[in-house]
Amino acid sequence: MEPSLGTPSSPFHTPPARTRLTPLSLFCPRTSPSTTPAIPGSEYSSLPALSQPAISFPLSSISMAAVSYFLVSPLPPSTLRPPASPLLSPPSFSPSTIASHPSTVSPAAYEDATDAILWVRAQARQPSSADPWLRDHADFSRCFLMGSSSGGNIAYRAAVLAAGLDLDPLKLEGLILNQPFFGGEIRTESEERMADDHILPLPANDLLWELALPLGANRDHEFCNPMAVEPEEEVVRRLPKCLVRGYVQDPLVDRQREFARMLARRGVRVVALLEEEGHHAIEIFKASKAAELVEQVGAFVRGNVGEHKL
Repeated sequence: MEPSLGTPSSPFHTPPARTRLTPLSLFCPRTSPSTTPAIPGSEYSSLPALSQPAISFPLSSISMAAVSYFLVSPLPPSTLRPPASPLLSPPSFSPSTIASHPSTVSPAAYEDATDAILWVRAQARQPSSADPWLRDHADFSRCFLMGSSSGGNIAYRAAVLAAGLDLDPLKLEGLILNQPFFGGEIRTESEERMADDHILPLPANDLLWELALPLGANRDHEFCNPMAVEPEEEVVRRLPKCLVRGYVQDPLVDRQREFARMLARRGVRVVALLEEEGHHAIEIFKASKAAELVEQVGAFVRGNVGEHKL
């Protein structure tokens, strides 16, 4: 049974009241470059901006989640419809958030992410009550689902769930998983070698999973380790092409490599960019890595990045 979308209200549908953690951003690539406002002392002062925030609609007053629109500037001509791209980057595995709101343990974030996809589908199906900018400018037949870190985990699971739903006329054309957060009971070489990582030390990693997983589950649960029990081939085969990004100084990189190989074995077209220098979430700290992320995501959306050997 599909989650309820709530009752229509102009200019968009009200998300279900149970929504907890998943912030959703809808963005389209810019048609011409601009820059972000200067931040004193930050190397981001001249970084090209993807978009500018226009409006935010709250999903939950408890979790502070919201749907935000990031519009291209200037607006594209009416003949150009950039792909609609839900960006899932939630604080779903935050110990403080989960401890404060026990109902937010998995699969809450996956359910919310699926609701977000269905919300976008509703925009495509009912243009008369859809958000005007999305109706006029987004190409719902080319939707890309993207997530970073825990959001990458959630985007993958949401795509698996969405594979069993009727999304027409919405079409998921690609998955963009930036440093997706996976785990497992058996330590990988990269986890052991970087157990004292300054961003994601192993004890913190374990604690995050203990708080996020269903009560009594260990790290080989499918939410944490999709490779522990090979998923049904037919379900995974229905996934669109997938970009998997990671860095060699990230303790999670071996998990990401294993995940990319699993997708490829199941017939998914995979672009794996997992051999670059850098640590987990480096694009937050280093502008050149953020620009690299933007460039690679843009190339993937445009179809200019080919499959890599795994």
